[in-house]
Formats: sequence, C-alpha cells, structure tokens
Amino acid sequence: MKLSFKRLLKSIFNAFYGIKYAFSQQSFFLMFLMAIGTLTLAFWLRISYSEWLIIIFLIGSILSLEMLNTVLEKTLDFLEPYISDKIKMIKDLIAGAVFIACLTALILGFIIFLPKIFLIICNS
Repeated sequence: MKLSFKRLLKSIFNAFYGIKYAFSQQSFFLMFLMAIGTLTLAFWLRISYSEWLIIIFLIGSILSLEMLNTVLEKTLDFLEPYISDKIKMIKDLIAGAVFIACLTALILGFIIFLPKIFLIICNS
C-alpha cells in the first residue's frame, strides 16, 4: 500500500467539510451547544481525570451518532424521496438510538455533576 500525503490531506479536508455541514443541522448545533455548556460546568466544578474521560467520550459519541443519523436520513431521502412507512420506521429507529445515547449521557452527567453541585450548595 502506497502512502500519499496529498490523499491524507484531502481526507482531512473532506472530514472537516462534513463537520461543517453537520453544524448546519439544527440538532447537531444544539447538541454542540450543550456540549460546550457541559465542558464549562466541568471546568467550573473541577471534575476528576476519570470524569473528564467519561464526559469527553460521551460528547464525542453523541456528536458522532448525530452525524451518522444525518447521514442515514440524507441517504434515505435520496433513495426514497416520497413519504414511506418503511423509511419512517428506519428514521425513527436511528432517532431512538440517538435519544438513548442522550439519556445515558444525561444520567451519567447527573451522577458526575449533582454531588459536586450539592456540595457547593451545602457549603455556602
């Protein structure tokens, strides 16, 4: 296999173009804003190293899953431009997967952040 720096740069450029496109989607942009809020809260509460690992993994996973959701929706819209119960079911399933990931992140966020917030409130 021949390695090509030019192809690597083109791949990186394409990846950034995909991320730029994701920001044009309302759901991704809102999730990104929530991620920024979460990171701000994490800095403010001085969470531990292991908690940082969990938060960063969750943010990356959810944003990536939301991008995959967009890919699947755009692909399905291209393949079947008319309303179809079968296509709706597939879209609902991937939306459900994103929702489960978000709920999981929310629960883990509560586990990480709430004790620290209660500690600050009780010590005030």
